[in-house]
Amino acid sequence: MTAKIAIVGRPNVGKSTLFNRLVGRRLAIVDDTPGVTRDRREGAARIGDLEFTAVDTAGLEDSDVESMTGRMRQQTEAAVAEAAAVLFVIDARAGVTPLDAHFANWLRRQGRPVILLANKCEGGAGRGGMAEAYGLGFGDPLPVSAEHGEGLYDLAEVLAEHVASAGGLGDEGDELDPRELSDDEFNIDIDPDAPAPADDPMRPIQLAVVGRPNAGKSTLINKLIGSERLLTGPEPGLTRDAISIEWQYQGRVVRLVDTAGMRRKSRIEHKLEKLSVADSLRTIRMAQVVVLVLDAVLGMDKQDLTIADHVLQEGRALVIAVNKWDAVEDRALALKDIEERLEKSLPQARGIPVVTFSALTGRHLDRLLPAVMGQYERWNKRIPTAQVNRWLEEATTRNPAPMAGGRNVRIRYATQIKTRPPTIALFAPRAEFIPESYQRYLINSLRGVFDLQGVPIRMFLRKGKNPYVSDDE
Repeated sequence: MTAKIAIVGRPNVGKSTLFNRLVGRRLAIVDDTPGVTRDRREGAARIGDLEFTAVDTAGLEDSDVESMTGRMRQQTEAAVAEAAAVLFVIDARAGVTPLDAHFANWLRRQGRPVILLANKCEGGAGRGGMAEAYGLGFGDPLPVSAEHGEGLYDLAEVLAEHVASAGGLGDEGDELDPRELSDDEFNIDIDPDAPAPADDPMRPIQLAVVGRPNAGKSTLINKLIGSERLLTGPEPGLTRDAISIEWQYQGRVVRLVDTAGMRRKSRIEHKLEKLSVADSLRTIRMAQVVVLVLDAVLGMDKQDLTIADHVLQEGRALVIAVNKWDAVEDRALALKDIEERLEKSLPQARGIPVVTFSALTGRHLDRLLPAVMGQYERWNKRIPTAQVNRWLEEATTRNPAPMAGGRNVRIRYATQIKTRPPTIALFAPRAEFIPESYQRYLINSLRGVFDLQGVPIRMFLRKGKNPYVSDDE
């Protein structure tokens, strides 16, 4: 494992900007509003040849432990406890504030090496703050500019000793964020003559947890991993960044990604919430399986269906997770309502698994991951060409395609051209005359025959004949 380096400091001193600079990507949301970061997030960082895990944290504030800011501070304390060294960031332009001095005293009691960074020193700015920083008692402050990347190689020299002593160099155990993966990782073109690509058990399964605010997404992940890793509470909209956590289920690495709650577009007023929702949408695009968490008391509303439809349009496997099930009085009626709404509004993926549980107590939570793994297998399913064509012959014999202009429309051949999601190409000389209703019939038939319930199926019509029959035959 690489060494963890925690980035701490009061709100709005540039911690997330520094984190993004170290990991080389805009993973953390950055805004002028103080207190944007709430959960701690990790990323594989590099300065030259020096590699480590950077940990972004919430701004340190002195508040009651039961308050939201108090719970945010607990997340920061946990990050410091796991760190090989701490980067204590101050705003050199603002100088040393009483809050900086207060948390400098707190850091001294934590027993971790502290490196003092005077941020926003570009162009010679912040000289006054640099002078004041000596009074914090952490030795010479390092002048840096997180926004412009200045001073990082000086930082690497200081960090090298702590990184080496905590675990050496190398990339073993580095955390990958789902957004650094391209769509090519998930939508793989398949040569019909080639064998199906085997699922690589060494690669993590990308599992995104999405839903409306306050549905219990963070509570669910905390219960799964058995740790209060994510900030939770009664306040809606606590999560802002997409936070990635590696976990193991039955020997398989699963990368759980918590996301910000997504409200209706018309209700989003602030720039920060727009950034958080955009972050959630990117996470869905890079996921493999998506768990949509519902509040059982509120039921499934239009926004939940909108999120589910977006997941399916992106071609991702979907599981509906109904949280707070213990608070529902008429459970049979509630479950029937959800299933009917799914059947009516999402016919393009019939049979989406619906799992009911309580994330707070953990009751029936053991049902969720088997459903996720089942959807993952279906999403990866590769059907041999011979079986696809036997199905096609039976389906078209049972219900032939409608005639066009008094002539039969015959589909000559079919093959699976992609997995993730399953994608079928149909070859027909008069493909343009095959109506959408008949394509839906074929998709539903395919879904039932090959156990593809609940995953999106894509079907393309192509003009032409069987590509495996030569002109001489």
